[in-house]
Amino acid sequence: MFKKCFSVTALVALFVGFSGIAIAECTNDTWNKVMDRGKVVIGVKADYKPWGFRDPDGAIVGMEIDMAMDVGATMGVSVELVPVQSSNRMQFLEQGKTDMFIATMSDRPDRRKIVGIPSPPYYTSGTNVMSPKALAFKEWEELRGKPVCGKQGAFYNKIVTERYGVNVVAFTGNAEAKQALRDKKCVAWVYDDSSIGSDLASGNFDEFEMPLMSEDDNPWGLAVPLAEVNCIFGRFMSGMIYSWHQSGKLIEWESKWGIKPTVYLAKRNEQYADWLAE
Repeated sequence: MFKKCFSVTALVALFVGFSGIAIAECTNDTWNKVMDRGKVVIGVKADYKPWGFRDPDGAIVGMEIDMAMDVGATMGVSVELVPVQSSNRMQFLEQGKTDMFIATMSDRPDRRKIVGIPSPPYYTSGTNVMSPKALAFKEWEELRGKPVCGKQGAFYNKIVTERYGVNVVAFTGNAEAKQALRDKKCVAWVYDDSSIGSDLASGNFDEFEMPLMSEDDNPWGLAVPLAEVNCIFGRFMSGMIYSWHQSGKLIEWESKWGIKPTVYLAKRNEQYADWLAE
């Protein structure tokens, strides 16, 4: 097991490679706490299928839950999953309610001031549409001049209007936009592809699809405490992400949970491939 094989000193040498001054600045409090108690507490989504949701028995499952369990297995500790939402995931980490989180968070400059986001991103989301399968759209250009439902204030609206000349019909909320799509007031609904994927995986939109190539990728990052992003915990998680990309595990999990294959994961798998591998 990982925690039985390496002392903290060895881990510093293996993952960090800091100078003496940098090592002194790293208390590694959360990492040491996790290793001492033999359990890592990870914040995950429980309402965002297929990345994190509850199965019929109430257990939290999904792609990011597979990632979380792999973190614990590699560290040699048990895993406690804590449901979080976009509104509280960073606060839970700051308050010590979780040791880290993997919860569909976009990597943004303002968030890097609050939590530690190791590189590289493990996933991305982008702009796409949900449309009736019967319309069989293949290219973005096919939407030119057509009514497309959107949410008021969403930046996707401006992008598709300027780039493809669609006629955005904006609604106050996503529920209203999706109902308008069902009512055939528009030919598609433009939004974040991860949210669309979640809807398609719910089983409530079987007559719809996400037919186009996503554009304008927005990287996702997992998080550790800000003070530990450049210390053992952050460097360890950075290594985990690289390994997931190189081994193709993220692609496997994506397929397992019925998520439409992303160009991002394919490119990272190729980029980080072992150049000596046959």
